[in-house]
Amino acid sequence: MDELEQAILLAHDPSSDPNLRSQALAFCTGVRTSGDPSALVRRCLDLLLRSPHPPVLFWSLQSLHDCIVSSYLSFPPSTLPSIRSFLLSLFSGRLSSPSTPPFLKNKLAQCIAALIRTEYPAVWPTALIDLIPNSNLQLHAGPALNDMFARVLVVLDDDLLSQDYPRSAAELADAMRVKDAMRTQCISQIVRHWFEAVTLYRMSEPSVAATILDATRRYITWIDIGLVVNDAFLPLLFDLVISPITASDLRLAAAGCLQSIILKRMDSRPKISLLRSLNLNRVFSLEPEMLIKLASLITTYASETLECYRKLGSSDPDGLSSLELLEASLPSVFYVTENCQEDEVDPAYVFDFLSDYVSTMKNPSEKQLSYLGQILQVIKSQMSYDQTYRASLDVLDKIGKEEEDQMAEHRKELFTIFRGICRVAPDATQMFIRNMLISSLSSPGESDVEEAEVALTMFYRYGETVGEEGIKSGFGLLGELIPMLLMAGFSCHKHRLVALVYLETVTKYMKFVQENTQYIPHLLGAYLDERGVHHSNLYVSRRASYLFMRAVKLLKAKLVPYLDTILQSLQDTVSTFTSLGWVDKEVKLSGTEDGSQIFEAIGLLIGMEDVPGEKQSNYLAALLNPLCQQIELVLSNAKSQQIDESSTKVLTLQQIIMALNALSKGFNERLVMSSRPAIGVMFKQTLDLVLKVLAIFSNVKPLRSKITSFLHRMIDILGPSIFPCLAMALKQLLVDNEAKDMVDFLLLINQMISKFKTSVGSILEDVYPDIASRAFFILSQDAFQAGPGGTTEELRELQELQKLLYTFLHVMASNDLSYVFLAPNCRQHLDAVMQLLLFTSSRHKDMQLRKACVQIFVRLIKDWCGNSSSEDKLPGFRNFVIEKFATDCCLYSVLDKSFDFRDANTLLLFVEIMTAQKVMYEKFRDEFVMNFVSKNLSAVHCSQDLAEQYYQKLQDNDVKAFRSFYQSLIENLRQKQNGSLVFR
Repeated sequence: MDELEQAILLAHDPSSDPNLRSQALAFCTGVRTSGDPSALVRRCLDLLLRSPHPPVLFWSLQSLHDCIVSSYLSFPPSTLPSIRSFLLSLFSGRLSSPSTPPFLKNKLAQCIAALIRTEYPAVWPTALIDLIPNSNLQLHAGPALNDMFARVLVVLDDDLLSQDYPRSAAELADAMRVKDAMRTQCISQIVRHWFEAVTLYRMSEPSVAATILDATRRYITWIDIGLVVNDAFLPLLFDLVISPITASDLRLAAAGCLQSIILKRMDSRPKISLLRSLNLNRVFSLEPEMLIKLASLITTYASETLECYRKLGSSDPDGLSSLELLEASLPSVFYVTENCQEDEVDPAYVFDFLSDYVSTMKNPSEKQLSYLGQILQVIKSQMSYDQTYRASLDVLDKIGKEEEDQMAEHRKELFTIFRGICRVAPDATQMFIRNMLISSLSSPGESDVEEAEVALTMFYRYGETVGEEGIKSGFGLLGELIPMLLMAGFSCHKHRLVALVYLETVTKYMKFVQENTQYIPHLLGAYLDERGVHHSNLYVSRRASYLFMRAVKLLKAKLVPYLDTILQSLQDTVSTFTSLGWVDKEVKLSGTEDGSQIFEAIGLLIGMEDVPGEKQSNYLAALLNPLCQQIELVLSNAKSQQIDESSTKVLTLQQIIMALNALSKGFNERLVMSSRPAIGVMFKQTLDLVLKVLAIFSNVKPLRSKITSFLHRMIDILGPSIFPCLAMALKQLLVDNEAKDMVDFLLLINQMISKFKTSVGSILEDVYPDIASRAFFILSQDAFQAGPGGTTEELRELQELQKLLYTFLHVMASNDLSYVFLAPNCRQHLDAVMQLLLFTSSRHKDMQLRKACVQIFVRLIKDWCGNSSSEDKLPGFRNFVIEKFATDCCLYSVLDKSFDFRDANTLLLFVEIMTAQKVMYEKFRDEFVMNFVSKNLSAVHCSQDLAEQYYQKLQDNDVKAFRSFYQSLIENLRQKQNGSLVFR
């Protein structure tokens, strides 16, 4: 054993010392990559001749293959015949024996295939003939040699001939050369060999026969179809497929050949003739268990006949023939689709076929309607959950969540097919759904969770195809099905899946109840009894609350007669929501379904003017008084205790304030402050109490966030009457604010300014210094540095705060509150604000923010600057605008090539910049002209002629012409600079 052989064995021994193994690997790699390729070939041939060790043989074959592929042209011509003859001797000798490991046979086949690619037909014209078993060179070949030849053909297809893989131009040229030579010289002999070998070994060596047919399948795609579709080969394939004694692998290989014949690319007319000649009815009539094994063959045949039908059409005789063939295959397709596992047939392929089939229909015949019914059955079967996961789907543990996600993905294509059927056969679809619902309702116990879920899901999806008018009018059987749904009591209703899809389906068909009000009691029952809000599963209960709120928004006044019944039904739910210890820490509910929607629904109901005033007050008092009493109870205990944000009492306060906030959404300012002021008094008293909570718990951020949301609502409905308590509340909301808190706060302030405008001037003067100092502190330069503790979420919050700060300044300026900036206690922040606006209007990457800042400047110029400097409200502001803003923003920022006139947002900014120039000219006249025209334009090499044209356009009233000229001027100046001037 020489040094190389020892190194190979050591490198492939997992039990060897890691260091020695690493050295051995390095040595082997060195031998393979360094030195003369011819020398390496000689060493490989020597090892292949004498070594008995499979790792050594594999390494040698791999190295030989690499040399043939990469270094063939560098071989001395005298060595090539010896390589060829040596590989042939291995092919027919020691490596083809049954005892040789398959990986060595495959690697030898790869070497021979590489040589064929390089030498056939020019250098080695008899390559494939030399390899055919029982030929001149391979007399008296046994099954091992037949297996070896099939492996060579398979590898040749994988590595070169197959079009299933991406190929380079050189590979495509080589493949075409090899195929052309085989067609001319030897393919008929190879096909004859396949037939004889399979016939010979089908009983004695079925695995060898299967390997041969695997090669056959691959080559059918490009050889003359007549070589296999004939009176000899075709009956053999069908016999292998149909015979009950055929080995399973051999049957699948024969079916693969038939499938390859069916997929043969050709025009539709010869294709339909081919498909007709196959007479696949003999397969369709097989026993069910046999059909399952041939699922891929059956679905491929159906798909190809459908494709022919779609191309030829029903008016063509061949098209009608293809439709007959298709319909003959459909029962088998439906059967295998319903009963096969994913590894037996590709669901996506079958779903595409079914979708295409449904899309061919316009006015389906009775026969086609029956097929559509079978497709609906397939859809139902494919959409049904496996009952193995029933318990996991109910509690929605990790396994249940995974199964739910997988099913949602699996159903997407099925829903597409279902919508197609709904479109062409709505009556048949409704009848199918009706039968499913009746069957599910009559099932005892929880035995049919899956059937009920899929029935309701399909009914829900049907509603998506009918449209609003169809639902309102009770199209078709909907007039029967919707009442059946509303009154349904599924025995498996306790299961989460069934309960949720039931509620969603009821909601989908609400508009029917809107038109047929006699069903309102049944609708309310569905939402409010144990099927909905009172369901034992918290997920279902909270979802029911949200969906009931949507129903209230739709039906509104039509629910007033049922108000007492509704409130009585919800009494326990309302009290549970705000009771101590309500939190179930194991349940994670989405923010949009926190249970507060039940209060919003109640608020929408009792907040309608259709409700008599006295009743309305009584209803509201009955809701507010217990909630306020709970707050007072918590506050009375909290004054003497240190309570953190995770305590039950704080969580209870959060729930109560969420409930109050949701409840208030049903009321508006006109009703509360004008029509029925008693309601306003109650909300004002409630607000006072909530602000006491803020005073005591101002440092508890989650609670403060809930109070901020409540203040939004109170601003909306109480109007100016809220002013007396706003200033103190706003100051408390600013305590220890971080970026996220400031975002919430600025949203509140912006709402307040937009609603009340100058009326809140005095309040704003009071809180503005705190807002500015806190915002500038958070948005300091260091805050944006991504330090070790920084996160993407923190950066996002800072960016959001920055945008809202500009919005705040914009809202102030645009609502006549710019005087607040000049108030004595606010002036300390004026310079920082001006510098921020200047920087942002000129340099910020966000064009929308830049536009907002330009608009702010325009407003401040109008508000603060008179016709002369002596009339200005802010001394020095005029010079700042002319020398800084006009120069940096209106000229240099526009000259910068990052200012892209092709961008829509940039164009909107440009419009504002032109407006700013007009306003500055109107206010400052010669001062602006002298600085901007004489000084600034000259500094950027603007010609005197263009400067005069600019001045003329500035004075004209044609704003559009001024804008067009200035854009042209900027583009002209950019060309003159040619990158020599760096702006900013």
